[in-house]
Amino acid sequence: MGIGLVDPILPSLAVKLHATPSQVELLFTSYLLVTAVAMLVTGWVSSRIGAKRTLIAGLVLIVAFSALAGASNSIAGIAAFRAGWGLGNALFIATSLAVIVSSASGGFAGAIILYETALGIGIALGPLVGGELGGISWRGPFFGVTVLMTIALVATIAFVEDLPRPARKASVIDPIRALRHRGLLTMGLTALLYNWGFFTVLGYAPFPLHLGIHQLGYVFTGWGVLVGLFAIFGAPWIQRRLGIARALYLNLTLFAIDVLVIGVFIHSRTTIIVAVICSGIFIGTNNTITTQAVMTVSSIERPIASASYGFVRFIGGGIAPWAAGKLAASHGDHLPFYIGAGAIAASIAVLASGHRLLAVAEAAQAGGGHGPELPEPLDSEADLLLDAPAAGAGR
Repeated sequence: MGIGLVDPILPSLAVKLHATPSQVELLFTSYLLVTAVAMLVTGWVSSRIGAKRTLIAGLVLIVAFSALAGASNSIAGIAAFRAGWGLGNALFIATSLAVIVSSASGGFAGAIILYETALGIGIALGPLVGGELGGISWRGPFFGVTVLMTIALVATIAFVEDLPRPARKASVIDPIRALRHRGLLTMGLTALLYNWGFFTVLGYAPFPLHLGIHQLGYVFTGWGVLVGLFAIFGAPWIQRRLGIARALYLNLTLFAIDVLVIGVFIHSRTTIIVAVICSGIFIGTNNTITTQAVMTVSSIERPIASASYGFVRFIGGGIAPWAAGKLAASHGDHLPFYIGAGAIAASIAVLASGHRLLAVAEAAQAGGGHGPELPEPLDSEADLLLDAPAAGAGR
């Protein structure tokens, strides 16, 4: 819910704190870039203190920094506290998926659907709650996140069981070394470009819409509902019929066209609203299919693969909103969306370069959801390219 809770107040925040759109977009940039870098240490932390303690540490940081952001009186202060928030976000999201996959009884694919279901419901409700709280005060959504994550913290302490710690403690450089695996690097670069388009829509589209806080909340709630529905129901249906590769090619192509439409019809509020809401279809579909592919495209330990992938993809999401604000200020609101559409189109070319590896991931999922075993890895990679874990083992 925290992803979309702040979204409806972005234009209002710019007016009330006398900031430019690019300055307001620093809330996304500081948050996501710190999340990206912090992904490199999540495995190091969780392998030493355990998954549950890592979740708790992440939640404590989010609670503290969201409250501090709500109490701040300047964009610079909020952006700084969002950076701390991003550190907690990295610890939480990199570990939560591992815990869900290890705890769920429905197998790997079922666990991913469960994860995306929770994510989809949260994304759908976040803008609605954010719009209502933001209508009271721009501080409301920040304190709303504080309350929500406090509930999550208490629930985690009370109900989540810890996972066994891995026999080998992870190194900080493991996620970087993991990028030597072509499949993981391909998926990461594809996601970086895709996230450029995604966060251009999420972070900058509220500005050319020129809507009130409540109205923005309703628009992004419609977007979030489609994200959830297609993450849960649409993506599995599409993947079963087309396979991973063709499903992703089609979905990314349609998403690029959708973002391009926003740029072309930037002065038509109705067109932007429809295109923003429809983008939820492509984002939800991409999230589910890509998450499964990343976890099965290699035999690298899943926590390391997740951290490595997260490090690369969040870089695109972090830079895009700030760049959109700068580009729009000098060249008009249409240019960020043209570039976003171009980035998504480029992601298709990058993904196609690893087409054979997508077939490997699909075969792995059909065999139970584990990455392929790689024959005789080089000595320098022996401690990184591990055998696929047994079914139900901790990630």
